[in-house]
Order: sequence, then structure tokens, then C-alpha cells
Amino acid sequence: MKGCYCLIIEVDENQHLKIGKKLETDFKNGYYVYVGSAMNSLESRVKRHISKTKKYHWHIDYLLKDNDVIEVIYNLDKRVECDISQELAKNNELIKDFGCSDCECESHLYYFKNRKKAIEEVKNAYHSIACPFRIGISDFS
Repeated sequence: MKGCYCLIIEVDENQHLKIGKKLETDFKNGYYVYVGSAMNSLESRVKRHISKTKKYHWHIDYLLKDNDVIEVIYNLDKRVECDISQELAKNNELIKDFGCSDCECESHLYYFKNRKKAIEEVKNAYHSIACPFRIGISDFS
């Protein structure tokens, strides 16, 4: 199974994090959407993100150290990571330079004050690019 995914992440208290070697930023409490792709093994990638035991490799690993993925919205077969990210960037607050070192996007991480709005914006992004999607963190447990 291959495809792209959006992790809905809950941050329940303000945090200041050093992300890798170059990025350091503040995270407000609320919800974050991280947009990623796994064109080899979607299931393995999402399970890795959900797991608390891993080596830090990607920017998202640092945010997930003390915060939880509460939902996953994903699609199969198509690489739409940057399309989704660009849709989310139109009307939402982004964390500049997060998770986008291998593309031209400004970010692949977006902030929302509430869970409902985060999920709604991801669904809208998928609808905007006419890409079918699925919702379910339980699909990866």
C-alpha cells in the first residue's frame, strides 16, 4: 500500500522545540496537521510515526516525541503531498520550513486551534484536488 497521509497531532501545552540541526520553533497548544507521503509502504510509515520508540530522522519525529497522533487521513496510490500542503497553506497558519526540505513548499505542517477545524480543512484540501481519501487511525494499529 502506497500513498500520502495527513497526521492530526494534539499538542496539549505550549512547547519550544529544536527540530534537527537547523530549525527551532515554538508550538502553541492545539492541533497540527502534518502532510507526508510514503510511496513504498504507507502502513509502515504511519505506524512508525505513531510509535514512541524510534530514531529521529524526519522533522516530525521531534514533534511526535511528546505529542500524539489522534487521527490519520490518507489516500492510496497517488502522490498528492504537495498538492494537499498547498491547499492547506491558502488559509491556515503554517510552521515555516517544517517537513519540506525535499520540495518547493513553504511547509508541510499547519496549526489549528481545534480538532474539528483541522480535520475539516484536510477533507476540504482533498476535495479541492479531487482525490478520494480515507479516515482512520485504527487502519494503522
